[in-house]
Amino acid sequence: MNNSVSKSSVTSSSIPHLDTLRWRSIGPSRGGRVVAVAGDPVNSQVFYFGAVAGGIWKTVDGGTYWENVSDGFLNSAAVGAIAVAPSDNNVIYAGMGESTIRIDVSFGDGIYKSTDAGKTWKNIGLQKTRHVSEIRVHPENPDLLYVSAFGDAFGPNKDRGIYRSKDGGENWEQILFRSEKAGAIDLSMDPNNPRILYASFWEAYRNFWSMNSGGPDSSLYRSTDGGDSWTEITNNPGLPKGTKGKIGVSISPAQSGRIWAIIEAEEAGLYRSDNGGDSWIKTSGNRDLIHRPWYYCHVFADPQHADTVYITNLQMWKSTDGGTNFSEITTPHGDNHDLWIDPNNTQRMVQGNDGGACVSYNGGETWSTIYNQLTAQFYRMDIDNEFPYRVYATQQDNTSISVPSASAYGAITLQESTFPGTGESGFIAVKPDDSDIVYIGAVGSSPGGEGALQHYNHKTKQLRLVNIWPEEKYGWAPKDLKYRFSWTFPISFSPHDTGTVYTCGNHVFRTTNEGHSWENISPDLTRADESKLQVSGGLTIDSSGAEHYASISTFAESPHQPGIYWTGSDDGLVYTSRDGGKNWQNITPPNLPEWSYIFCIEVSVHDPETVFLSATRYKLNDYRPLLYKSTDGGQNWSSINGDYPKTEISRVIREDPTCPGLLYVGAETGIFMSSNSGKNWQKLGGNFPVVPVYDLKIKQDDLVVATHGRSFWILDDLTPLREFASKSSGSTKEDSGDVQFFAPRTTFRRTLNWSVNLFLGDGKNYSPDFGLPGTHYLETTAEGEKRFRYLDMGENPPEGVIVNYFLESIPEQPLELIILDAGGKEIERFSSKLPDSDPKEKSNNQEEEKPKLPLKLGFNRFVWNMHYPGPEVKIDKALEKPGYQQLGRIAPFGGGSSSGPVASPGNYQVQLKTGKHEITHSFEIIKDPRLKTTAEDFSAQFELWSKIRNSVSAINSAINKVRKINLQITELLSRDIFSGTDTEKALTAVRKAAELLMNNFSEIENQLTQNQYETPSDRLRHPTMLKERMEALVSVVSVSDASPPEQAHAVYEDLSAKIEMQLTQLKKLEEKELPQLNEQIEQAGIPKLQA
Repeated sequence: MNNSVSKSSVTSSSIPHLDTLRWRSIGPSRGGRVVAVAGDPVNSQVFYFGAVAGGIWKTVDGGTYWENVSDGFLNSAAVGAIAVAPSDNNVIYAGMGESTIRIDVSFGDGIYKSTDAGKTWKNIGLQKTRHVSEIRVHPENPDLLYVSAFGDAFGPNKDRGIYRSKDGGENWEQILFRSEKAGAIDLSMDPNNPRILYASFWEAYRNFWSMNSGGPDSSLYRSTDGGDSWTEITNNPGLPKGTKGKIGVSISPAQSGRIWAIIEAEEAGLYRSDNGGDSWIKTSGNRDLIHRPWYYCHVFADPQHADTVYITNLQMWKSTDGGTNFSEITTPHGDNHDLWIDPNNTQRMVQGNDGGACVSYNGGETWSTIYNQLTAQFYRMDIDNEFPYRVYATQQDNTSISVPSASAYGAITLQESTFPGTGESGFIAVKPDDSDIVYIGAVGSSPGGEGALQHYNHKTKQLRLVNIWPEEKYGWAPKDLKYRFSWTFPISFSPHDTGTVYTCGNHVFRTTNEGHSWENISPDLTRADESKLQVSGGLTIDSSGAEHYASISTFAESPHQPGIYWTGSDDGLVYTSRDGGKNWQNITPPNLPEWSYIFCIEVSVHDPETVFLSATRYKLNDYRPLLYKSTDGGQNWSSINGDYPKTEISRVIREDPTCPGLLYVGAETGIFMSSNSGKNWQKLGGNFPVVPVYDLKIKQDDLVVATHGRSFWILDDLTPLREFASKSSGSTKEDSGDVQFFAPRTTFRRTLNWSVNLFLGDGKNYSPDFGLPGTHYLETTAEGEKRFRYLDMGENPPEGVIVNYFLESIPEQPLELIILDAGGKEIERFSSKLPDSDPKEKSNNQEEEKPKLPLKLGFNRFVWNMHYPGPEVKIDKALEKPGYQQLGRIAPFGGGSSSGPVASPGNYQVQLKTGKHEITHSFEIIKDPRLKTTAEDFSAQFELWSKIRNSVSAINSAINKVRKINLQITELLSRDIFSGTDTEKALTAVRKAAELLMNNFSEIENQLTQNQYETPSDRLRHPTMLKERMEALVSVVSVSDASPPEQAHAVYEDLSAKIEMQLTQLKKLEEKELPQLNEQIEQAGIPKLQA
């Protein structure tokens, strides 16, 4: 055995092939905001939506299921507009960057195009438009399209306006521009005369302390020549006077010249023109139609009925009398945005809201569910100490939620989530020693007044409001409030005393009695610039609390010593206290740009004086990363931007708790990692999507990620990254390249429910476990790996021991992986080489195929399922004569497993071989900590399971032997010498003896196994025999991690005795009657039979 290793050629500052990492999404399938939807004009079941931070999704079954179709193609996550070409449903355009510019808005990188109905996508330009509001495609020419670009939401931008391409995006021309501070927000095309266009411009901007809607450049334009020229109609007769804000516009396809406009203004309301915009009337000024105009202002003309018009905002509204009276169309979620109506069937529509996308085929009377979309947008996250651990977060436009990281049901269903409180916006903190207690920040989603803070008890399902100052203050300016709490204010348990909780507004507060009272332990730790503490909204005041400014945005207590605190504010100040809050010192990094939003302060667990800081100024039109490190408690700071991308904003920063200097940063498009304290940075890739990352935590060697658009993700087992970072991984230097092999982490032995994937078939599996809803199907990756794709569920962790290895090049010789027990005895062996076997035999033994070691450049992962080998002798399929071809995969209840016993908790070894070189690592399997099962119990289970396996092997051997002999007898008796009527007496005696012996053998076989089964479920028609009964006994032994019941032993002994009787009889036939027959055969001059 050679455990020595050569030095790796991979440096600690650069890890290649990070795009080969394997992540999993754990859900939940509770959708996030959607402001862009479209329907296929030909296929009535096909629709698309663009998530505001989660890419492009497609349904081919009317919204029953949605699948992401843009992963691997997009470089940004937010979709602001989507359109299918009416004349070619293979052509789809998507505009990136959400134009509904709320507090969590994400920006984009131009226009993407698909020419194969969403299978592939290509960026076709306009990368600097940042936020695209609408796309219109000519009804007869899929290459002629128009784009309305709002532009940068956070500052002046010359790339705003209306763009046109006549060649499918190969070239673009800016055909209408208003100003650098007003962007195009809506665009409507007349399908009857596509030369007629209406475009609205919106003067608006957002920063950290306000959202400002309205100004002199908010305007409305008309073109009658396909965009070659435009006429401003902002002040045409009938339209509101004075300053305007957001404008939504829609041409009626049902009546030439009819235009609808929903306008934010002093005289806000719905306006209609029946002469192409020359003059207008106000049809309704009901404020329910113009609610929060900066967020909505969407109007949609019915394609076939001129007097029917729809408005979407907090609710969805419909008028059938020309816009005078409205009735509500209820939708699955509030905050409604985009709407697509089939021009040929107005009952068919798809709608986007803050909870996802939904389809209707009856004009909005009923809608498809939004609980089948893995696009949740999370803010901050916490993780409890349960087993398996649960992940908690606050979800934008929804409630707080708790999702398990693993499930006994084979996949993580939404039904397993719990809902601690109703926080959509803030931090969430779970009591470390009692996960029933959760504190939730709930600004915008809770009663109780300023700084809504909830205390939830899962046992009682009771929620208490424990705000610092629970006074209702809607409509007031932040400068007039007693305390200021931001949309996302910190909440934290003390790492030294779980009875102490901290929360922060512009001061730090502490409670030791679960929020019944709070102690203010700091002065105002912000700049408190009154000019930035005014009401927000601009033309229409909007005081939801989202823009409350000059507050503490991050808080940390030292894990090394109680009473040492750090705070960072949303207006760019950093403070520390080293005496429990009695005194505070400003330690803001001198070169931190003013008004930076300090997103995260991370105190190193390795050194009490090392602190990391991440900040951003992207809402000030500054997209630089701001990453800092201090090694003296914040007295001095140095930038650790290193080679981090200069236009990739930095949010959360975490240091690995095991490997000093290994850092992770959540950014706008994913996660970046540094293995040398920030000198160099690399993006973590693999199947992790392009998505904003708002929070990260490391739990039990897993990297857990709260995305803001694709729900929760987990990278199982950080061992390989840690090994690379610490330069301690083993490698063998081969002529064909290096192989680096990592020691498996300690692995919990988990047992799934016996009925997992009970009804798995060739198509979709609609139940991960008996009685549970949830859908997935088996797919084959480009590398040939079979894995499940989960449509409305989260993925379980690998069921077994994760074995990681890294290939710098593909070795010339196959890899072998050998599992050994603690004493070095081989348990199982796996190879990267396919076994040499007959293809027909392979197809007949698919359920028994041994998994192959993956062999690709970069990170490779193999999962040993912890099972010992199954029966040594298996049924020889070549000797079977099935009278049917099995159609499905469903096995009957009680069907036996072909695998051997599960490894008991204890120590094991794993050995990787390539050529003459080998590396061996030790690892441990431990029991589920919730169990009281003893080592003796596990041993008893293993022993009985092994006995059953060995007994089945003996039965298989006997059956194979019987079938082989009977096959020879059948062949013998089919010879011509036995077919004549005047057969010699000797041959007649041979035939009678052979037929008698074959019958005797068959009687034994029929006692050992049931040969009359025609389908796997035929045990309901024919009695189970000894083999099937012994195999079925495995389920009693294996169903849980426990000692088998006494009656299982009793059944085993009873079956064993009956089996032994048959084997004894078989031996007698082999040793006595078969030789006698062979003697007769030999005397007749015929070759004898082989046993």
